[in-house]
Amino acid sequence: MGKIIFFTLASTLIIGASALAWELVWSDEFSGEGLPDANKWTTEVGYLRNQEKQYYTGNRTENVRIENGNLVLECHKDNFKIPDAGNALYSSVSLTTQAHQEWQYGKFEVRAKMPQGNGVWASLWLMGGSDSKGSPWPACGEIDIAEHVGKEPENIYGTVHFQDEGKHRKEAFLFTETNIYKDFHIYVAEWGPDRIEFYCDGEKYGTFSVITAGAGSSNPFHHPFFLMISLALGGSWGGPIDDAMLPQRILVDYVRVYQDQTHQNHEKAAWSINHSRTR
Repeated sequence: MGKIIFFTLASTLIIGASALAWELVWSDEFSGEGLPDANKWTTEVGYLRNQEKQYYTGNRTENVRIENGNLVLECHKDNFKIPDAGNALYSSVSLTTQAHQEWQYGKFEVRAKMPQGNGVWASLWLMGGSDSKGSPWPACGEIDIAEHVGKEPENIYGTVHFQDEGKHRKEAFLFTETNIYKDFHIYVAEWGPDRIEFYCDGEKYGTFSVITAGAGSSNPFHHPFFLMISLALGGSWGGPIDDAMLPQRILVDYVRVYQDQTHQNHEKAAWSINHSRTR
């Protein structure tokens, strides 16, 4: 039986004297069965980053599928055969909206259940679209909505990465709950022109001031980003892998993107005024 989905197309959040009119602009509720929607997601392929041990296999149902109303990302120790390149001891999956959709500012909400066990590294994140346009990481910027490494079973991190004077900088915020991997939780990043806020189950646990990453157009957090969901093994943060705990999975109930229509309308109005003055 399919899941019952409840959400509103628009909501208003009052902060001090300002109002954010969040309106749903994009979502995936992961209904049905089979592979993820190819009009929304692309799967990455290969050994890609951070000295991780898994090979991202692409559209392989052992690693990614929609099942019982959830997106399943699953990692295995299975000696996956890489076409014309031998075998990979570990296999997993990474999804991206890069070829399909990017957003500048918004509320990014993911209801997910994290994996467990030493070596797993689960990431719900945003990457700057300029990464593919001549401004590679970390200059392109990165917003980690939520990351979880199995060696820290109680911790969720919301993190911002950027470049300052040619060097990588980051600000990380910690949310702690006993055995957080046992249940679904709602992870949120609210990103606006002046700050990025991180939430877990409605509790704010971190705020990043956007001006920290620089003024003007060089600040990556004034440009569009795309969404990613990945399940890695080992690497620079995941650490040693406990093979006895595999396979492991991320379950994702939904991904929803909202934008503040009040802000969007103001931006459009300001552009129209400035544009008319220069003609």
